[in-house]
Amino acid sequence: MPVAVISGASTGIGRATALALAKGGWTVLAGVRNAEAGEQLRASAPDGRVRPITLDVTSPADVAAAAEQVRAANGGDGGHGRLDALVNNAGIGVGGPVEIVEDEDLRRQFDVNVFGQIALTRALLPALRQARGRIVFISSIGGKVATPFTAPYGASKHAIEAFGDAMRVELFTSGVQVTLVEPGSVATPIWDKGREEADRLTLPDELAPIYGEAIPKLEKVLEDTGKRGVAPEAVASTIERALGARRMRARYLVGNDARAMLAMKRLLPDHVFDRLLRRAMGL
Repeated sequence: MPVAVISGASTGIGRATALALAKGGWTVLAGVRNAEAGEQLRASAPDGRVRPITLDVTSPADVAAAAEQVRAANGGDGGHGRLDALVNNAGIGVGGPVEIVEDEDLRRQFDVNVFGQIALTRALLPALRQARGRIVFISSIGGKVATPFTAPYGASKHAIEAFGDAMRVELFTSGVQVTLVEPGSVATPIWDKGREEADRLTLPDELAPIYGEAIPKLEKVLEDTGKRGVAPEAVASTIERALGARRMRARYLVGNDARAMLAMKRLLPDHVFDRLLRRAMGL
């Protein structure tokens, strides 16, 4: 039976994908941050199909342990084992006016969404190459269309787009396929966490006249985005379909809002698109 590793499997897209693949006959090594989330996930899956592993993608020790788990899951053949799929899903969202986002928060955004993803991918590449496996990067429409007050998150997804496009070509001769999944709004806890991040932001007095009600507006955007988002199962279904395809497409857009935003970005002059964004956010 095929084996997959999924990072960020405690909630949202990662959890939905772990359950979907397990029901489809996969063995899933599901990366979680705590034992409780892992046990809840295990209990929701077919017996023995989901094996929670502690995985913080920013931890070199956890990444190395994940590679060892892959080897062990394939009978310890003396090599790197075989891995049929890696779903890079772990992610966080940092927002706010670029001018006031703390350096520490900006670095944390890239540590999780970019550097951690690439570290895990590199560690598992030998096993993926052995199986001629598949890599799925969970990007976002934000990786194609930048919006105000979400620049850190969008920039991290822009970076993942670049890595995905480059690695798709680099790994072609190895038989390892790479795709980018680009959801629009998805009803997951990341938006609640994003609002918590926004609550921590405070505008210095001298910037209040410039940004006005930027933070309340950001919170409202995040709240509305979470409410109108598609279910994480819709993204999981796309991932499962991609992994089952003879050849994966280079990218998969998920959600009507993602398609609409990308179409407008491509068709409209930049300043016209900017005007629409300002109007939508009340700026």
